[in-house]
Amino acid sequence: MPFPPSPRDGIEWSKLSAAIQVNGHIQSRWSRETGIWSEPEFIQDPFLRVHGLAPVFHYGQEAYEGLKREAFRALGGEIHIVRPDFHASRLKHSSSLVSIPPIPKEHFLRCVHLAVGINAEFVPPNDTEGMLYIRPVVFGSGACILLDSTDEYPFCVYIITAGAYHGVEPLDALILEDFDRTAPRGTGSGKVGGNYSPVMLAKSEGFDITLHLDSQTRSEIEEFSTSAFVGVKVDGANITLVVPDSQNVMSSVTCDSVQHLARSLRWAVERRPIEYEELLHFSEIMACGTAVTLVPIKSITRKSTPDKFIYQNGNKEPGPCARKLAAMLQDIHKGRAKDTFGWLTEKMALPPQWGVEYIGIITPMNMKKSG
Repeated sequence: MPFPPSPRDGIEWSKLSAAIQVNGHIQSRWSRETGIWSEPEFIQDPFLRVHGLAPVFHYGQEAYEGLKREAFRALGGEIHIVRPDFHASRLKHSSSLVSIPPIPKEHFLRCVHLAVGINAEFVPPNDTEGMLYIRPVVFGSGACILLDSTDEYPFCVYIITAGAYHGVEPLDALILEDFDRTAPRGTGSGKVGGNYSPVMLAKSEGFDITLHLDSQTRSEIEEFSTSAFVGVKVDGANITLVVPDSQNVMSSVTCDSVQHLARSLRWAVERRPIEYEELLHFSEIMACGTAVTLVPIKSITRKSTPDKFIYQNGNKEPGPCARKLAAMLQDIHKGRAKDTFGWLTEKMALPPQWGVEYIGIITPMNMKKSG
């Protein structure tokens, strides 16, 4: 069977959802007994059997990653993955914050490639807006009621077919003041679940996304609930991107990519503290993240004050800088523009040991099948 397979027939790529059943996921486990991560397994069943006293439930011992728009089909049909090394490093950092054994980069990359490979038919056609979302997650699963390391940690790489998280229309943002996302010198720089669940309340108040100020002084901009903050200043022909410099925010692969693109356009890039009052002086504001990709912000509201900042005159269309950067990102990801930054993996192909057909998909001969 040739690799990669063509996109699966019968899927509406513009209406994708996590409910679409893919072929399966990849799982590896670390145990105290061996002290190493096990060989990857292909598992069809998306459900996990976990002990009720696992520390993931009681102490929030988990970390995860999100690679969206990061596995795509190029013009010639080949499948690429975008900047997986960055995600491997970030998961290692997040895991260290919640006392989870580190996943070696090579092991992370292998599991991600295997997960994409066995679900290659779900990578959308090049000319659609649909995308593949890669969700690695690691957590403490062994029974342990003590505040101590447990004896087992599963590492799973799930695949989800997905559309844009927020769409492309500019969003209304709310500054969340009743809850501090993370404390100074806390877990803010990691992608761990406890940093995100409280912000779900913003949806019930009619806002699309929340913006967080620093917890210590509440005078500086930090990040949006789902993504990094990027401000744009335009002075004639001079364009400057401004990104917060804070130890309490997560390192964003999309924000990092956007900064590289801006420099390639000879725009200035400033990474520095951003005072709250500076919101008044930006021409455009964007939320940059793997899940949202690059989404413009229409307004920012602070309920404790009369402040409501409007951008692009409340226009329902993205601003010129947001459009430019989003188009450049997509062209590189889709293979329509040359990758001068070295972000794309080599073309995915089956290694020699692959070749066993299993329930209509291709799996490696030396990989354990379960579920």
